[in-house]
Amino acid sequence: MQLIHDVIFKPWPWYVVGPLIGLTVPLLLLIENKTLGISANLRHICAALLPSKPTFFQYNWKDHQWNLFFALGIVFAGVFVNVSGLMEYNFDIHPDLQKELAQYNVQLQAKAMPDFIFSTSALSSFTTWVLLIVGGLLVGFGTRYAGGCTSGHAIAGLSGLQWPSLVATITFMVGGIISANFILPYLLAL
Repeated sequence: MQLIHDVIFKPWPWYVVGPLIGLTVPLLLLIENKTLGISANLRHICAALLPSKPTFFQYNWKDHQWNLFFALGIVFAGVFVNVSGLMEYNFDIHPDLQKELAQYNVQLQAKAMPDFIFSTSALSSFTTWVLLIVGGLLVGFGTRYAGGCTSGHAIAGLSGLQWPSLVATITFMVGGIISANFILPYLLAL
């Protein structure tokens, strides 16, 4: 009984989940002839809701509504897990990471959804709003400019052996390393 509980309610190891995600994308392409992606959903929503559509939104968005349901499923699953308390497990945090984050006044909680990020009080912070607005604009622009999001390129694009996705994934990784090591520490110190 404990094994069933652990399989359902605890995170699976990366070496199990990674291949499952990696195999899902080519299977979806082979079986349904569909590509998995999240960022294209904004285009589908605009195509469905805009009364006077620019050329970019003039296509049959209903052919992609399965992807909208996929994205909604991610959102509802996250809300369900948060409300139900299923993610109330603790994990170990390396002491060196705790010391480094303490330099930026971040007390990392050893739980899946730390309060300093996932709480309404976090919205009263100037830094939070800078991260949300500027980060959201940069991600939105970058997603359109790169022709897809990080997961779309790194999972769907690489599994389809697409050269632009390899370049995009390397760029995302370099940008993430720079942001995590130089930009984020500065913002957290504000």
